[in-house]
Amino acid sequence: MEVPAGLAGGSVSSAAALPSTSQPAAVQITVLKAQDLKTLKSDVLVTLVRVEYNGAVLGDSSKADVLPDGTANYNFTTSFECSAEGPNSLDVIAQKPLLVTVVEVGQKEKKKQEKTAPLGQAVVDLLPLLQGECSLKVSAPLYAVPASPSESPRLEVTAGLEVTVCTKEPLLSATEFSSGSLLSVTLEAAYSVPEAFTTDSQQNYMACLQVPAAGEKELPLLFRNGIVKASGEKEPLPRPKNWPLGNILAPGALSIPNSFIVGGPYEDEDGELTKSEDMEFRIQAESTKRIVWDVERRCYLDAAAVAVLQKHIAECRYWPVELCRVSTAPASKGKASKVDKGDETQISFHGVAYVNMLPLLCPGVKEIRGAFRVFGYQDSEVFEKTKSQHSIFWELKSHLSLIKEGLGTPPLPSKTQKEDKDSNRTSPSKIQLSDGTGGPESTRICSVDGQQYSEAGTFLVLEIKLDKALVPKRLREELTRRVKEMIPSRPALPAQTEGAKKVVEDYHKRVTSVANAILSEYHKLFGKQLPDQGATDHQTLEEQKRQLNYELNTSGKYFAFKEQLKYPVVKIVREKYLKTTAFETQEELQAFLSELYVYLVEQMHVALNQLLSEEGASPAPPSRTTQEQLGLFAREAEANKDYKLASLYHQQRITQDQHNIQAWLDYGAFCLLHEDTTKAQECFQQALSVDLQHVQSLLLCGIGAVMLQHYEDAEVFFEDACCLEPSSIIAWTLSGLFYELQNNNVQAERNFREAKKLLQVQLSEERRIPEAAEGGEGKKDISPSTDPEEFLPEGVPDGSADKLSEVVEPALACVTSKEEATAPETALEAPSLDSGPHQPPCTVFMKAVEFLMKVNAIQFVHKALAHELLSPQGGPSCGYYLALARTYLLQEDLPSCEQCLQEAVRIDCTNPNVWAQKGHLWYLKGDCGQAKECYERVVSFVEDAVDMHFVYLRLGSIYLEEKEYGRAKQIYLLACDNSASCLTWLGVGIACYRGNPARSF
Repeated sequence: MEVPAGLAGGSVSSAAALPSTSQPAAVQITVLKAQDLKTLKSDVLVTLVRVEYNGAVLGDSSKADVLPDGTANYNFTTSFECSAEGPNSLDVIAQKPLLVTVVEVGQKEKKKQEKTAPLGQAVVDLLPLLQGECSLKVSAPLYAVPASPSESPRLEVTAGLEVTVCTKEPLLSATEFSSGSLLSVTLEAAYSVPEAFTTDSQQNYMACLQVPAAGEKELPLLFRNGIVKASGEKEPLPRPKNWPLGNILAPGALSIPNSFIVGGPYEDEDGELTKSEDMEFRIQAESTKRIVWDVERRCYLDAAAVAVLQKHIAECRYWPVELCRVSTAPASKGKASKVDKGDETQISFHGVAYVNMLPLLCPGVKEIRGAFRVFGYQDSEVFEKTKSQHSIFWELKSHLSLIKEGLGTPPLPSKTQKEDKDSNRTSPSKIQLSDGTGGPESTRICSVDGQQYSEAGTFLVLEIKLDKALVPKRLREELTRRVKEMIPSRPALPAQTEGAKKVVEDYHKRVTSVANAILSEYHKLFGKQLPDQGATDHQTLEEQKRQLNYELNTSGKYFAFKEQLKYPVVKIVREKYLKTTAFETQEELQAFLSELYVYLVEQMHVALNQLLSEEGASPAPPSRTTQEQLGLFAREAEANKDYKLASLYHQQRITQDQHNIQAWLDYGAFCLLHEDTTKAQECFQQALSVDLQHVQSLLLCGIGAVMLQHYEDAEVFFEDACCLEPSSIIAWTLSGLFYELQNNNVQAERNFREAKKLLQVQLSEERRIPEAAEGGEGKKDISPSTDPEEFLPEGVPDGSADKLSEVVEPALACVTSKEEATAPETALEAPSLDSGPHQPPCTVFMKAVEFLMKVNAIQFVHKALAHELLSPQGGPSCGYYLALARTYLLQEDLPSCEQCLQEAVRIDCTNPNVWAQKGHLWYLKGDCGQAKECYERVVSFVEDAVDMHFVYLRLGSIYLEEKEYGRAKQIYLLACDNSASCLTWLGVGIACYRGNPARSF
């Protein structure tokens, strides 16, 4: 039989679902026909269909003959009413399907009734009626009903029923549909259960939780009849979810159509057992003794209930999910029957799991799923965590025996009855007996054995899902609009000035072309006039002009030349004078033509003067500095602490191309380092104004907004970045760091989890790349065997290559131990903060650190490093100490930087980036000897450090100071080959001049 309506969540929220003044809505069901009935039973001849809903039989159809092809036509129509006060409320519509049973009718014998037997059963989900539909037509699978309990159930689908369901009007208005929500809870299984759990038929394993609803009411959702499975294979994935019904005859019909448990990686869950150390335990537990439900329960929440649900989660994040074993003992002899008084029902193994519901308050989150540990039920602990004052099973104790035996479906006590009963009963803490030795109530709750859950490590796996998020997520269009509002608009482009200029230039070219053609005709008629022949007299010129005009007009060339000038003149009228409409008066036309004529003649003279002039004005020399060179110059000036010059280079780079996004971002990072956050944010916003979909600009605008304490703007920037590029590990990680700054730890953890999931996908893809492709390609060998000639650019004096080994061989001599001289066999595809043969697994936080260090966002770097220190995949690695040392170096905290580098060297002494940073540290401290030793060690490595340019520059300057001009020259040549600049070539020149002044020029 069915669970009482109150236990299923049917009678509690109904009043909130439909207004009391609304009229009952009729739901009409029509069973049209059945198909392929012969596959269920070959000799079936006559059948009828029986329609049931919510435990009540709505009616039987007339008998119908089964045709030879297995088809039976019924055309049977029946209906039921859906109302707030009746048994069929919206909650019932949400969670209970329509049952349609095909019944075989045998031949009638004399003086005996016809024999009937269920042949097949189908279920029809009525949920679409709550989703705005008024009519649905389905072809429901018809599952076979076993002839006897011993017969193996047939789960395959071989037959079907055509059923239509309709209502005159939608059960929910448009307003109710948009403001309400559908909540579904799926209890999958309990794993690692106590050894005392058995498959005894007298034991019923139940779980229950309450959903807050409107007013002071709550919806108890009960999951019963959990199946104890022994050790063996794991539950398959995906597997169907089951209806919470007990009166389904066909086992195959228990599955909810198109609803499956799909599982997923443990680290993507919202539960408690998601850490790496929990993985092995969960894998083992899923193959040992367990209790399986795989049941989904639904309930409809109207707008008021949704508001209460949201408020309840905000006030108390944990929901108690209770678990117990219900045992029914037969009544004593001589007493009333169990129908009258009921068996004595004892609740044992009373446990509770605490489900953190706070993730449902994150924007856009509609579901949580995970594993939750089960603890022994203790009143004080449950009240402290959930504010729940009593056990759910205490409220349901009068129904548990009926549920166990299926004796009926009594309603929950009315509010008045409950209040009277509550005033006389003792508190639950006094009713829960530890010895299980009776008591005044027929239901006893025993909690001592509930402690076995903790000893066994029991955990529940469940899913809670809403069809609409409690907190809507901002749409991409809204985020774009908000970003546009925050970014200052760029100045409007001038009105077609470039177009007007171009059409005038086209007119000049056409005039020049026509003039050359006319000059060519003149030369054909009169020949070329040589300079030594003197000037032609005026009368002769006039005669030549007359003859030329005659020739052009008679040959038609004059009109051809006019046609060539017509189109450029039309473009000038449109583009220069912006005239595209007709003139209203003749005077206006004549005035315009006069003005146009004067302009055309002036421009014709300009074109002819340019043609006849001996040479035009020389064009301005093109800029010899590229964007990349200016950026390099800026970094060099910054390394030399010439910040004014560095700022000038950045500004020149922007002036050269104001649409270069990277130029704006680099200048912003420069300003961020020197604590000019306002100016840095202006640069980031300028970059974003060039392209509103540039993710890096969005992230940097978010970082700048955080530093300026504009947290609402920062949230929009980070959210837009994640929405625009959902596969960006950096975006999700930085967004998580921001939410952590806001103390929104739930949202922060979700973003970190998304970033980690993306990183796992990325690493899996990288593993598929053949290792051969990761060989020595792209690495520059600077060992003594390297051919020195390849480093020599054009113009370097002969013989310089012979001295290249002078700098490399002494550098190799600095490496004294074999272990220190060992370099990794392969180079990283991109420079990172941590490299070497013992590189730890990459984490999302170190990826974020690499990005943040490039933009000098020190505040975020420290937060990311704090996470890296606590991350199971991270920890105090070489990369961690190296990044921390770089932050101290930027802040000129040299003692702290030295301590971090000592730890980094201890962890990985073959990391070139560590030795480069040590060299920079000693260089800034003025110890050129120590710096020289570190820099020479970096040069000796096969793998380059990230900032080799500055290693070369500073090592070259040290050699110049120590008058080792040969080594200085070779190091500066390496710098020129690596990234040439003014300073690198200047170093080469100084070394050459000082080393051998006679040969320098």
